[in-house]
Amino acid sequence: MINYSFPLYRPPAEADNVILQATYGCSHNGCTFCSMYKTKKYQVREIGDLFKDIDTLARVYPDANKVFLGDGDALSLPTPYLIGVLQYLKRSFPKLSRVSVYATAQNVLEKSDDELRLLQENSLNLIYFGIETGNDELLKKINKGVSADQIIGSLNKASAAKIKISATVILGIGGEEYTRVHIKDTAAIINATTINYLSTLQLGLEKGVKERFLNYFDHFQMLNDYQILDEQKRFLELLHPANKVIFRSNHASNALHLAGTLPKDTTRLLYTLKSALAIGEGALIPNRFRGF
Repeated sequence: MINYSFPLYRPPAEADNVILQATYGCSHNGCTFCSMYKTKKYQVREIGDLFKDIDTLARVYPDANKVFLGDGDALSLPTPYLIGVLQYLKRSFPKLSRVSVYATAQNVLEKSDDELRLLQENSLNLIYFGIETGNDELLKKINKGVSADQIIGSLNKASAAKIKISATVILGIGGEEYTRVHIKDTAAIINATTINYLSTLQLGLEKGVKERFLNYFDHFQMLNDYQILDEQKRFLELLHPANKVIFRSNHASNALHLAGTLPKDTTRLLYTLKSALAIGEGALIPNRFRGF
């Protein structure tokens, strides 16, 4: 079987799909809120070793039709390398319909339009993209490495190449001080792009990253669950997507799980949120059932 390099992370939607590590770690690995890949040094795997893993996986899962390329941002790989992997995957999995990766704005911006189109034509047709926040000051504080304008540009560039986008936003990442601008500016990013999927999760600072995260703020005050739900409500009220967006807040960190399609279900989602705020603790998922 495959000797994976742990810890191994993948989006929840990839739970039942083939996972192939093309890289180890994350090429940026500097976001102050993130505890993933801190024990790993970014490394590109030898492509021959990757082909051997593909051969093994194809024997075990011959009918697989979806593959996730790990680790942190496999789109950082050179395009010829990626094309070679994608074409080998296509030959190895006859039913292959989708290859997905984590991606950063930097990854997308470093690729040319032609490169992105070529990748999409070879079945790399979904990227998981952490927006986190649309506020430039917060983006600096969390060491995201890009501005709001660069995030918008990268998302629109991927969309133009017909690559689908599953984006995430972190509620509470600005604490009490930045809650207003965080939500306003993040909604502005969604409204200026054509992403396909949108998820929100709640800020959680695991051991080992909390001190580093807080060092970038003068007085950071975490939001409680009710303040988080208020952020969620304000966020949905400000969203006016130009296209249909599948929305979820079902990450293990969320105090309230929501699901719908924007803008069609916005009114229903807001009603659910307002009802939960009115009911109080009884409407929320107990802390013992949450995680990050």
